[in-house]
Amino acid sequence: MVIDPDPFSWSILVDFEAALGGLAAKLAPMLKPGILITLEGDLGAGKTAFARALLRGLTGDQNLEVPSPTFTIIQEYQTPRGPLSHFDLYRLSGRDELDELGLEDALADTITLIEWPDMAGHLADDRIDIQIAMGTSSEARTFNITGHGQCTSALVRMKAVHEFLVGAGWGDAARTLLHGDASTRSYELLSLEGEQAIFMNAPPQPDGPIIRDGRTYSDIAHLAEDINAFCAIARGLAENGFPGPDIYAHDNVNGFILLEYFGSETIIDATSGNPIEERYQVATDLLNAMHRTFWPSSVSDDDGAIYKVPIYDNEAFLIEVELLLDWFLPAATGIAATTAQRSSFLKIWDNLFCHISTEAPVWVMRDFHSPNLHWRAERQGLDRIGLIDFQDAVLGHPAYDLVSLLQDARVTVDEDMEARLLTRYLASAQPQSDFQIDEFKRAYAILGAQRNTKILGIFIRLARRDGKPAYLKHLPRISNYLTRDLAHPALADLSSWYRTHLPQALAVDLEMFAGDLTS
Repeated sequence: MVIDPDPFSWSILVDFEAALGGLAAKLAPMLKPGILITLEGDLGAGKTAFARALLRGLTGDQNLEVPSPTFTIIQEYQTPRGPLSHFDLYRLSGRDELDELGLEDALADTITLIEWPDMAGHLADDRIDIQIAMGTSSEARTFNITGHGQCTSALVRMKAVHEFLVGAGWGDAARTLLHGDASTRSYELLSLEGEQAIFMNAPPQPDGPIIRDGRTYSDIAHLAEDINAFCAIARGLAENGFPGPDIYAHDNVNGFILLEYFGSETIIDATSGNPIEERYQVATDLLNAMHRTFWPSSVSDDDGAIYKVPIYDNEAFLIEVELLLDWFLPAATGIAATTAQRSSFLKIWDNLFCHISTEAPVWVMRDFHSPNLHWRAERQGLDRIGLIDFQDAVLGHPAYDLVSLLQDARVTVDEDMEARLLTRYLASAQPQSDFQIDEFKRAYAILGAQRNTKILGIFIRLARRDGKPAYLKHLPRISNYLTRDLAHPALADLSSWYRTHLPQALAVDLEMFAGDLTS
């Protein structure tokens, strides 16, 4: 999409009371700290009412108290999209008072919403201006929304989303912003006339900088840069009878997908956050069934385009484990990895990856764990699991997805439960004539160590680069899983490297990252 650098405006005529929440829901997905929204309009036009709808949409709490900050001038809130500061400058006595309120800091660190922005003088060049004008009836309002600077592209995308949903027949749906994942994708739950669907907003990702041999990180690690992969893998799963979501509509250019809603239940207990072993058993059996299926190296999407499934090769494995050296090691020790540390670390991994057979690869979903496994109690058998988040699927060893499940990054699977589920998988896989248990266990330990090493680096990167410190709370669990994997005799050299160069990875203390947790 080519974005015009000039301001972009979009006018919407709505019935104020009926459409206020829907308009706020359209705006919510594009918000993040650093975004400024100004609200202009006559007294009684509905500025505070719109701010209230926006905050309720962001928090998911339709009963949230959102008082007008007319007298306090500023109200502050915490939302899943980041902190939000709501200013009303109508009674501002002077610029000095505005400086005391910390507007400049808010503009840098929060989502900032300002009523009566003219009182502040010049504001950020990157912003969204919303002007609310009275319509021909008491309930009609015209919203003139203008994007400036970097917000221009976000507003263009907001309009494109609206047009996509209208074209798919869901333009009048109620929209609820859902908690996103570790990527740049966002999700909304749509509700319309008793039906529900998920809208996935996945902007095409640029290749990024060249980092090695003329290639980018995403190219080497085989990460999907658009929704073509998701659509193709979904089709392949369906053709083989496995429970991926139905795709109702998609726009490959913009990265929009309207897909089946599996419900809110996953394979963990929603109250305690603990794994439900019976559901993990079904997920384990589903993997076993998938691993007994022949998976092609390419698949066509609904439009007939051919998508080639990448091979999870040694280059991908190695660049992923390097995330530990690039992010976790300096965060834990305060110094960068030395050339000698990097060389010895990668040599050990290179030797380990030689033991990972790719003679009979399967489709590896790559993130086969609790957030992506929905529980559908009304179904039967393996169909009780609904699969999502598989756009980075690759051809690889079957042990990878199993260890992703049994060493779940988001929830603690204790060692005894892991052993029971691994035994369950092996008991079903063993009758296959070419299945070797010892070889599989070795691959399980190697790939588990690889995955947990990678995640230690990724979660630090999410905290420090992407401003998502909540991921740090999972580090002790990942560290514990890594220690389990390193107990396998085949990983003795890697275990020695960790004990010598980075023992912090084997016993993570969150005090090491206290600054990140409170920033």
